[in-house]
Amino acid sequence: MASSSTPLINFKLSLFNSLHHQSTINNSKSPFSTCSINPCFITSSINNHLSITRVTYPLLTSHSIHNRRFNVQLQAQKEYSAGNNSESDATYQEEFSWSSVILPFVFPALGGLLFGYDIGATSGATISLQSPELSGIAWSNLTSIQLGLVVSGSLYGALFGSLLAFAIADFIGRKRQLIGAALLYLAGSAITATAPELGVLLAGRLIYGLGIGLAMHGAPLYIAETCPSQIRGTLVSLKELFIVLGILLGYFVGSFQISTVGGWRFMYGFSAPLAVLMGLGMWTLPASPRWLLLKAVQGKGSFQDLKEKAIVSLSKLRGRPPGDKESEKQIEESLVSLKSAYEDQESEANFLEVFQGPNLKAFIIGGGLVLFQQITGQPSVLYYAGPILQSAGFSAAADAAKVSVVIGLFKLVMTSVAVLKVDDLGRRPLLIGGVSGIALSLVLLSAYYKFLGGLPVVAVAALLLYVGCYQISFGPISWLMVSEIFPLRTRGRGISMAVLTNFASNAVVTFAFSPLKEYLGAENLFLLFAAIALVALVFIVTSVPETKGLSLEDIESKILK
Repeated sequence: MASSSTPLINFKLSLFNSLHHQSTINNSKSPFSTCSINPCFITSSINNHLSITRVTYPLLTSHSIHNRRFNVQLQAQKEYSAGNNSESDATYQEEFSWSSVILPFVFPALGGLLFGYDIGATSGATISLQSPELSGIAWSNLTSIQLGLVVSGSLYGALFGSLLAFAIADFIGRKRQLIGAALLYLAGSAITATAPELGVLLAGRLIYGLGIGLAMHGAPLYIAETCPSQIRGTLVSLKELFIVLGILLGYFVGSFQISTVGGWRFMYGFSAPLAVLMGLGMWTLPASPRWLLLKAVQGKGSFQDLKEKAIVSLSKLRGRPPGDKESEKQIEESLVSLKSAYEDQESEANFLEVFQGPNLKAFIIGGGLVLFQQITGQPSVLYYAGPILQSAGFSAAADAAKVSVVIGLFKLVMTSVAVLKVDDLGRRPLLIGGVSGIALSLVLLSAYYKFLGGLPVVAVAALLLYVGCYQISFGPISWLMVSEIFPLRTRGRGISMAVLTNFASNAVVTFAFSPLKEYLGAENLFLLFAAIALVALVFIVTSVPETKGLSLEDIESKILK
């Protein structure tokens, strides 16, 4: 039985030149080239299965950039199987302003920046903490276990935060979850920066980690559910760019404070004002319209009130007048889709449902990607960055902080490439190309440590190849796929399980690295990671679908069925 798509589901774009407006109208059935929109320009085909409609891109004659609009006609296609091939197309225009899209992205993305900042700041803070002259404390003589707890304390907190997100995410909603994450970031930063003893410091690290767990769950979820589908890939990938920016910021703050007495306190405390900005910013944003509709369908409140809130929320997110007709129509048709999808199911998803049917398929895809993201050896490869650059004669390698900044800048550049191309090339090409490069780089690193030790240029090239390929594939694309692949009904719990998988596998790789290096040696360890990368490549080719240009509802109705 053929089903009709809502205007939030299928759309296809064609270039419309306003200088030829009249001729386009007169020839509206001509075969125009299709294109998709990314945040800066109009590019190539977004979906070759749908009919061509029109995009109006206003020229710079508008009075303000805030009034500039992308007017997109979304196509709801209905197929009939009653002995004919006729189609009935109902179309209307959706418009949004870029000024209205920016803030609903930036404030959740600050959660990723604060996660990255912790990684970068900790690298300098541990040096400061261990220095009898610069720590400013009497307990600077930390054992290796105590130092390990300081470094990994936020990771343990993130694990607990992922479990917490699983329990409360669908109940409190994406907005409140991110406000809670900001409060935990603030509390953890303040406690760590003012800690009078090691126990208090570790408590602060754990609380900060709880914020990481909630933020890394809530940020991609909120961004994916509130942004226009044609730029979803770009915005969710930009969150990864914010993580890299946070790492760089942490490195820079650390390098400036590394020679200051008690500098580690400033390094950890610097995140507090950023957490305040994130919390206040999220307070001003509307709730996710999709979450409000889910609560309405589940009977978790007044249906009419939740529906009206969803309309107002969508209007604000698209920069339209409150309660406008266009938003109302979109919400109505989304409700029809949701009711149809969940009419025969229980009002609320249970734990086991995440591992059943389409939800299990989504978890295999999303969870598999974040698992391979960690077990292909990213922490281990970066561990060797200093020695590799040092062996090649780079003077910067003598200074760990400078090496970190160089690697961080390269990560930033390559992540930018992924952000710019993800809605053009798609998810699968970036994953396949990037993971292929990761496997090759790991083989080269193994060869360097086994029999090419006299050619350090090979090691440097392999290191940069690994970092670059990771940042255009597993780095941003894994989290993008996680944010969009789960059905709405189980999206909150599904993403929390994926985040838990990510942090748990991170912990396993971190703790297994030293004994594996001692037992296997660097050359065989990299060869093992290369073999895992090849398995990941097979998984991507056979199991990961392309979601470029599809709305979240379309992914649920077409890919997961």
